[in-house]
Formats: sequence, C-alpha cells, structure tokens
Amino acid sequence: MTDLTKRSITSVWWNVLANSLSVVVLLVRSVLLARLLPIAVFGVYAGAHAVIGLTAVAATFGMGGAFLHRAPETEDEGRAAAVHFTLKTIFTLTWCLLLTGGTLAFASGDTRTALLLLIATTGGVSLAQTPRLILTRRVVHRRLALLQVLTVLLTTLVGISLAWQGVTLWALLAMDVVTLVVTIAVLYLWKPVWRPRLAWSPQVVRYYLRFGSRNFVAVVLRVALGRLDDLWTRFYLGVTPMGFYSRAFAFATYPRQILAAPIDAVIGGTFAELKGNRRRLSQAFFRTSALLVRAGFFLAGLLALVAPEMIRLLIGRKWLPMLDAFRFMLAFTMLDPLRTTVAGVFIAVGKPERIVRARVAQLVVLLVGVFSLGPALGITGVAVAVNAMLLVGLAMLLLDVRTHVDTSLVRLFLVPTLALMLGVVLARLAITYPGVLGSDWRTASVKIGVYALVYLSLHWLFERREIIRILTTVLRQAFNFEAGQASTEELEDSGSGPSVD
Repeated sequence: MTDLTKRSITSVWWNVLANSLSVVVLLVRSVLLARLLPIAVFGVYAGAHAVIGLTAVAATFGMGGAFLHRAPETEDEGRAAAVHFTLKTIFTLTWCLLLTGGTLAFASGDTRTALLLLIATTGGVSLAQTPRLILTRRVVHRRLALLQVLTVLLTTLVGISLAWQGVTLWALLAMDVVTLVVTIAVLYLWKPVWRPRLAWSPQVVRYYLRFGSRNFVAVVLRVALGRLDDLWTRFYLGVTPMGFYSRAFAFATYPRQILAAPIDAVIGGTFAELKGNRRRLSQAFFRTSALLVRAGFFLAGLLALVAPEMIRLLIGRKWLPMLDAFRFMLAFTMLDPLRTTVAGVFIAVGKPERIVRARVAQLVVLLVGVFSLGPALGITGVAVAVNAMLLVGLAMLLLDVRTHVDTSLVRLFLVPTLALMLGVVLARLAITYPGVLGSDWRTASVKIGVYALVYLSLHWLFERREIIRILTTVLRQAFNFEAGQASTEELEDSGSGPSVD
C-alpha cells in the first residue's frame, strides 16, 4: 500500500469517526432545537446565513484551490502559506467592512442582529483557513477531525442550554461565537501546525490571483447555487416558510455527513497528488464515486420511506408541512456528493474553468425553477427546482470529466438504482399487511427492515467481490490505525511534513 493510500485511508477514518459522532450529536441538537424554538427563528437565522454564505465568497477569491493545487509557486509550503494568509486577511477585512456597512444601511431588527454577529464570526473563522489547507494538502486530518468534534459538542451544549432557558435567536447565534473560539484555539493556539505570519512574493501573489480569478467564477456560481434557493424562500415566501425549508434541508443532508463529508475532505488532496497518473486517478475517482452513490442511494431511499413517521416522532407534528420538500431534497443527498467529487477532479488537474459552464446552466435552471414553481408550490416547488438544477449540472460534469478519468456510468448507477427502486416498492407493499399500520414505530420498523434487506442483498448479489476487496483494504488499515495515528501526529505536530514555520 502506497504512502498516499495509507494517509488517505487514515484521514478518511479520522473523518468518518468525527462525522459519525457529529451526525449523532447534530441530529439530537436539531431535534431538541426544533421542539424548543419557534419556526420563524430558524427562518431569520437561515436567511442571514444565506446572505453571509453568498457574499463571503469574496473573501476567498478561489485561493484555497490554488494552495492545494501542486504548482512551482506553492512547492515552498511555508512561503505559500504566508502569502495565502496575507491575501486572505486583506480580502476578509474588506468583505467585513463592506457587508457591515450594507447591513447597517439596509437591515433592521433581528435580521440586522444576526447579520452583524455572523459577519464577525465568519470573518474570524475565515482567517483560520490557511492551517486547514495545510493539513488538507498533506492529507493529514486528525486535528481537523478533533476540531469538528469539539465544535459540535460545545456549540450543542451552548445552543440547547440557552434554548432551554427560553432564549430564541441568540441560542442559535451563540453557537457561531463558540465555533470561532474553538477554531482559533485548535488551529492557532494548541500546538499550532502553522504560526501566522505575513509575507509578500509577487510571483506567488500573481499565481494566487491568476488561479483564483479562474476559479472565482466557479466558486461564486457554486455558492450561488447553494444559497439562492434560501434567499428566494426567505424574501419571497417569508420567515416561516424559510424556517420549514431550512429544517427540511438540514435533516435531508445529515446522512451525507456520515460518509460523503469525510471523503470529500480528503479526496481533494488525494486527487491533487494523482493528477499525473490517469490510471490511478481513474481508480480513485471511480471507487470514491461508487461508494458515495451506493451509500447516498441507500440513505435517501430509507429516509424517504420513513419521513412521515420520523417527523411526527422526532420533531413534532408542527413540522409536517415540510414533508414533501424534505422528500424531494433527499435526491440532493443522493447525488450532490458525487457532483462535489467530480468538481474535485477539475480542481486537482488545474482546470477549474471546466466547472463554470455546468454551473452557469445550473444557475439558469434554478432561477427559472424557483420563479416558476415556488409561487405555486411553495417550498416544495423550490426543492423540485433544486433537484432539476443538480441533475443538469451533474450530467454535464460527468460527460466532461471523461477527459481526465476513465469511468463507466452503467457500473456506477445501475445496481444502486435497481436496489433503491425495488427496495422502496417492496417496503411500501409490506406495510399493507394487516396490523402494520397504526403505530409509527411499527410502521417505520417494517419499512426499514424490508428496504435494508432488499437493498443490501442486491448489492451483495451483484458486487460482492468488490465489496470484499474494499472491506479488506479498509479493515486492514483500521487494524493498523494506531500506527497510522502515530505517524499522523508526527506530521502534524513535530514537523515530519514540509516545514511551514
């Protein structure tokens, strides 16, 4: 097993562990907050976050991808990191000043409060991007996994405690303050991987700005595609529909955090190291994509089946108006991680502009969709528009990525699609037997049991050799996890990796 493979699998293990714990904690937090807080509070908070997320792209200018991309200008990691931090500081402070002025001029009430607080916390977290990128570039993720777990635990404790005492909007905003404090402490104060310093190299600056300008449009489009549906819902439908929409999206996308998020966090650095080897890059791309598709299809089908029972049992009947939107958003859970992986190939090979064409088409589809379906169907129409947008972009990217990797769409999608469809049909038939309906717990249990049995059995029938091979590789690395952890600690804390001080 190559050193890169070991580092990739070890990093995935760290992220899987962190994300598994995080998903459980976040699910509990979301359930309790949904029960404790008014629906409109989520609308105000999510609307402010949409504004922040859409405009904060100006503070990055696509320079993170430039740092990860292997180029002569970034071979000296220490100098590249210092120049990145310098540019990042300039861009972030400019963004903070401009958005603060706009908020004071045009926003009021709770929306103004939320925006001002989020500007400060987002700006602070943004200045910690450089050490994050260093660890991602090295494909060493132990510290990032620790940061994720600490952030989730402490923000959950603070948010639920305040909500329990009757605090509303500030119960959510306080979690962003905690996120900032923990991020600075873990990345800059506790055994820092990199100590902040300013540096200026015209050659490196030109590289960052040149690469960033090529990547910037793609990043703006990506963020716009992720935020415009929120903004439209908030300002055209109101804070209460925005509250339903934000919770539907949150619950629909939790499953991807279990597997997709840790893999996406690692795969960028892995693809970058394999960019000159088409065979190995193709293997890494297909195996990653196949795993994401199979896990995504399984979880999306399962949640679509038990959605009514889940809403009633977990967060209460007051949230049932989000049911249809939630089910449609599960398609996003199935396919969006694959879109991110495909885009990662283009970033790794230094062709970010190839993403722009697909995202322009997606933006057109999204805008047409929300304005045509949203007024008549509400948040369900918005969810349908998001799905249409995702399918168009993914189809275009999968066609383009064949320039750099060899892959089979039939092998990628056929078995999980058949398993999903058959599992859903048989699970729906199973609940028609006498005595199954009438209890949400009993109905959900039957659905889960039948669907899981069918889905997993079909995959074992058609793909057991590949499953055994993957499990063998992963388990072998799991048994060697302690040794991998030791080498990871050396890379992070004692300078075995490239020096950046």
